[in-house]
Amino acid sequence: MSPLLMLALDVGTAVVAVAVLLCSWRLLRGPELPDRILALDTLYMGLVALIILLDIRFDTELLFEAALIVAMLGFVSTVALARYVARGDVIE
Repeated sequence: MSPLLMLALDVGTAVVAVAVLLCSWRLLRGPELPDRILALDTLYMGLVALIILLDIRFDTELLFEAALIVAMLGFVSTVALARYVARGDVIE
């Protein structure tokens, strides 16, 4: 890989890691429950981005599958939490 691409991956990884930390802070300190659910959803997206950036950096294909699993779990958990907040029950 070229040095410019490696630098871009390092900077991108650092920026996404900071975003994940800020989402974690909002998840812990959110004033209301919908804010915390939104922070959790954004945290999952940031984790997927971080996993993909690390996959490109280390040149493996295994981490893409891990990113897919994290994305699916994030979607399902966000939908379940939103239904619980809206209706008080996840399964009807």
